[in-house]
Amino acid sequence: MALWFREELDGIILFVRLTPRSAKDVIKGIKAAESGRYHLQARVRAVPEDGKANLALVRLLSKWLDVAVRDMTIVSGATSRLKHIKISGDAEELALKLAALAPPET
Repeated sequence: MALWFREELDGIILFVRLTPRSAKDVIKGIKAAESGRYHLQARVRAVPEDGKANLALVRLLSKWLDVAVRDMTIVSGATSRLKHIKISGDAEELALKLAALAPPET
């Protein structure tokens, strides 16, 4: 499977495509963008106003990965559907956790 995250020295960068105003908060799977790059597809109920959808995304990822919200930062794409989320921690451990939790490609 193509990588939808990148290991860093102090954590990982997770590539996410967010869809706000969904019926429920859910991780949908891994999908390729038109550019050929893979990303995790997530949907949240929150609206994309005043950072509400971004906060809902971080909370959803926190539950899914069992990682504290304080360890996550949106490093790019705060106002875009395509986001890069930095998750601080042991990069190798986080990569193994992501690989084990990876939803099927859709």
